[in-house]
Amino acid sequence: MGLEVERAEGVYLIGPDGRKTIDFISGICVNNLGHGVPEVVEAVQQQAAKSLHAMVYGEVIQSPQVQYAKALSDVLDDRLNQVYFVNSGAEAIEASLKVAKRFTGREEIVTCHNAYHGSTHGALSVSGNPESKKGYGPLLPKVRHIRFNSFEDLAHITAQTAAFVVEAIQGAGGVILPQPGYLQAARDRCTETGTLLIMDEIQTGFGRTGSLFAHQHFGVVPDVLVLAKALGGGMPIGAFITDRDIFSVIQKDPVLGHITTFGGHPVCCAAGLAAFQKLQQDRVLERIPRLEKVLREHLQHPAMVELRGIGMLYALQLNSYEEASQVRAEAQCRGLLTIGFLNIPDGLRMCPPLTITEKELIEGCNILKASMDTLQ
Repeated sequence: MGLEVERAEGVYLIGPDGRKTIDFISGICVNNLGHGVPEVVEAVQQQAAKSLHAMVYGEVIQSPQVQYAKALSDVLDDRLNQVYFVNSGAEAIEASLKVAKRFTGREEIVTCHNAYHGSTHGALSVSGNPESKKGYGPLLPKVRHIRFNSFEDLAHITAQTAAFVVEAIQGAGGVILPQPGYLQAARDRCTETGTLLIMDEIQTGFGRTGSLFAHQHFGVVPDVLVLAKALGGGMPIGAFITDRDIFSVIQKDPVLGHITTFGGHPVCCAAGLAAFQKLQQDRVLERIPRLEKVLREHLQHPAMVELRGIGMLYALQLNSYEEASQVRAEAQCRGLLTIGFLNIPDGLRMCPPLTITEKELIEGCNILKASMDTLQ
């Protein structure tokens, strides 16, 4: 991108020369409340003054970890009651795969074409873009990929399947929403076969889709919920959340079934908790339907093939990679930051902070339309 950022405030990234760029990607769904949130900054400063890393996660008690785990479990289904903090979304996926294999005693994993779950070895194995795997094989064995939104393909989840790993909404695949009833059908199939449903909400969590978590929007409760990105309020952290009975299998025989030195870092937990509380106390989610309506009304252009999304998570589909690249570059020159997708060449990702004003959102839409004008 070649964009140098010296500081960031609200929805703006600010360069050394003072030039402001509207951030339409929120660090890819990380900065859901925007930049420089006073409550988050204060929480970081206060916790840093108290303690940084004290011990490998879980060996001692540090209140930011406990408080944040409780805050998360309080708003989730009773079956999601055990929170384990790690360092990233990819590590949370890795740990979830271990839990599923150990709990079920099975080895097969089912996942989806076009999915993205991270770049570490196991996470890459269950991701669905063959191009990203070149040169890194052999990856995990017994991983089967099925078509997202294919009810028929759910039959490949069987009594030999340890876990079905699925995104609530395919992110890197171009913001592909589940068809009505698809996630419920997946839930039913997993229950029928004794398979764990691992739902990746790394991008969709914390209000991004208009509900606190996307699985709540679709009325489905997973066995394992994977979180990261906005979980830390701008600080690096991930987590997987499950039921105590499932989690207990990695606590013995052998003990310490998953170890993480920096997982649940107290400063990251303090920052994440402050952001999570502000998200709820400021009733940010109530703004999302109106913002979504404004976006759809003001982002219309003949060059667009499709505008696809929900809440404040959208894909702007164009005709080719060249068009998408030209529009992205032109928008950046005009003061708007957007980005493409890992798994599709001809789309632009839009996931601005949930705190963006209607005026700022319209300004961003106008920049995108002016950038698409250059295609004609």
